[in-house]
Amino acid sequence: MATTCSWESIDVHLLQVLHALLTECSVSNAARRLNQSQPAVSTALRRLRDITGDQLLVRSRNGMTPTERGMALLEPVKVALAQIEAIGLQQIRFDPMKSRRTFNIATPDYLNAILIGNIVARLRRLAPNSQVVLHSFGPDYDYAKALESGELDTVIGNWPQPPEHLRLAPLFDDDVVCLMRRSHPLAGRTLSVDDYLNAEHLVPTPYAVGQRGVIDMQLARERLKRNVVASVPYFNLVPYVLLQNDIIFSAPRIFAEYCCSLGELCFSESPLDFPKMRFYLLWHDRAHHSEECRWFRDQIIEVIREKTGAPAAAGTRVPAQVATPATV
Repeated sequence: MATTCSWESIDVHLLQVLHALLTECSVSNAARRLNQSQPAVSTALRRLRDITGDQLLVRSRNGMTPTERGMALLEPVKVALAQIEAIGLQQIRFDPMKSRRTFNIATPDYLNAILIGNIVARLRRLAPNSQVVLHSFGPDYDYAKALESGELDTVIGNWPQPPEHLRLAPLFDDDVVCLMRRSHPLAGRTLSVDDYLNAEHLVPTPYAVGQRGVIDMQLARERLKRNVVASVPYFNLVPYVLLQNDIIFSAPRIFAEYCCSLGELCFSESPLDFPKMRFYLLWHDRAHHSEECRWFRDQIIEVIREKTGAPAAAGTRVPAQVATPATV
């Protein structure tokens, strides 16, 4: 009757001996390969037979041959030793020029046109064999889970209170301004509160169901209401709507400046004192010590600095709140 296999008794040394015996089919050859004495290998073989309840190797015409159980163990032992070796190896220093890593990032879509092209250009220059994949937010997208699972390497967002279990680096603060076409009746004027509230407004669809943006939250606090006539799910649609309508879009200054650089749009300062929009880089502890991920975060921060002129500090913690991406 076969005995129960007590794998708790197996150690790395016994796995090495078993692999050598099964591949050499000789105690003496295995001993030379392992730089051990023949009696030591014979003792290890007896222990392996007791543990597995099988002879593992039996005498044959040409020396020794593995039993069926022994042959079945060869591949698992080989895999186990390879995994143990990988655990013991020091991490190879990350070389961007040789990396074939795919980096995954999610951002609010109004930052895509402004920042992503620059991030891609930087990676093409510094890590030409790598790829960057852009992910978009949506009402059902669990960005925290995606960071935890490794689906995302990092997230850029403008959370009022980022979740405490994610690491954070502040990127930049931005004002809210009023974007419109140059032929809008209010273009070129200093807007009053009445001008703002009575004008027709285009707004973004919230990233999360029931999630109000910083503008609507501020208007609600002041018991004010703007005249919303249309909404769009993507910021890249905003210029096309504005160019054909006398509508105002309240937007981050960085987005408004980008739109105005493309053509017949302009912006005015907001007559209301909206809170600044604060942008952060977020990542999970699982990627905090990864040299590749740390390098990728550094590239994003450098691009932000170049585009906004703002210093960026990394690695700070934030108050406890699980949040959804804020909208303007």
